[in-house]
Amino acid sequence: MDVSFLGGPQPQLGVGVVAPFDFALDRELWRWVPDDVSLHLTRTPFVPVEVGLDLARLVSEHETLHAAVQALHAVSPQVIAYVCTSGSFVSGIAGERAICAAMTRAGTVPALTTSGALVEALRETGARRVAVVTPYTKSVTDSLEDFLGEAGITVTGRAYLGLTRHIWKVSYRDVVDMARAAAVGAADALFLSCTNLPTYDVIPQLEAELRMPVLSANQVTMWAALRAIGAAAVGPYQALLDPVARRGPAAMSGPAAVPGQGGGTPDGTPRAAPGAAALAVPPAPPDTEWGDGLDPPPRLPEGPAPRPPG
Repeated sequence: MDVSFLGGPQPQLGVGVVAPFDFALDRELWRWVPDDVSLHLTRTPFVPVEVGLDLARLVSEHETLHAAVQALHAVSPQVIAYVCTSGSFVSGIAGERAICAAMTRAGTVPALTTSGALVEALRETGARRVAVVTPYTKSVTDSLEDFLGEAGITVTGRAYLGLTRHIWKVSYRDVVDMARAAAVGAADALFLSCTNLPTYDVIPQLEAELRMPVLSANQVTMWAALRAIGAAAVGPYQALLDPVARRGPAAMSGPAAVPGQGGGTPDGTPRAAPGAAALAVPPAPPDTEWGDGLDPPPRLPEGPAPRPPG
C-alpha cells in the first residue's frame, strides 16, 4: 500500500533529558508528556557509589553534564532537563544555578534542573511551607531541607527511608505511608523527592486525602520543561497541572481556604479529607525514618500502628 500521501510523521517538539546512570523510571516521565512532544534521554556514566551525598556530587559534575548535553545536542531539543533531585540540590541554590549555566553553555539551549523546577512549582502553587518525603538517608534529606531553606521554603515535616540503592523498587503503598507521616503541621504542599521514586499514580489520591497540592520530582521537572517550550504537561487531577484541581479536593476545603496558603479551619487547623480517618495511620513525628536498610520497609498494617523507632 502506498502511504506517501501521508507526508511523513507530524513535527515533534523535543525535550532533552540528562538522567543519572541508575535512573529507571523513563516510562513515568513519558506519562506527563503530550503526543506532540518527544523525550530524548541520555544517562551519566556509571560510578560504583551508593546513593548519598558523594554520588549526588559525582553525577552533577559539570564535565559529566557537558558530555551528556553535547550528546543530546545532536537531536536538537528545544530545552534540556537534568532529571536528578539530589544532584541539583546538593550544592545549594548557587550550585543549581551553576548547573543550569553549564548545561546551557554546552548545548546552546535553555536548561533546567529538578530542584530548580521544584522551587518554580512551589511558587506557582503559592506554597511557602512544605512537607517532604524522600527515599534518601538522613544526610541527603538534610541537604534537601537546607536547599529549600535557601529558597525561602520552610519544611514543616518529613519522612525518609534511608535507602542507598534500588529506590525505583519502592512501592506506592510505602510512598503513601510516608506522605501521611510527613504531612503534619500547617503545610501548604507536599513534595515527593527523588526522580527514581515512583509517584505518578499516588498524586491524585494524596491530594484528595491531604487537601493540599502534591508535587513530585518527575512531575515538576516535566511541568517546567514543557512549559519552557510552550507545551503543557498532562496528568489526571494534579493541582500543579490543572487550575480546576487547585479549587477542588487538592485545594484547601471551606470558604476560608486560599489556594496555595495551607487552608483548613479558620484557626489554621488542617481539615481532614472525607473518609481520611479510616485510611490514615497515626501521625508520626515530623522527622520520621521508616527504615534504614537497603530494601523498602514492610507494609504498615491497616488501622492503628506503632510509631517507627528513631
